Amino acid sequence: MTARWPVRRPTEHAALRRLDKSQRPLPHVPALMAALIVANDRRDREGVCLAAHRTVRVAAPKELGE
Repeated sequence: MTARWPVRRPTEHAALRRLDKSQRPLPHVPALMAALIVANDRRDREGVCLAAHRTVRVAAPKELGE
């Protein structure tokens, strides 16, 4: 009896491939800027980074190669 780790799950791989191909709507820039301000007020560095990156992605998707 040989066990492989991790166990292959073909449905999981198919779901991840499908997710990569699907379009997920991003929030509008004002909502992201509000989240950025809140994260900054709470001194949440990870939240600031996430909100800033998402704001740039929504504001200028063509320049980033999307």
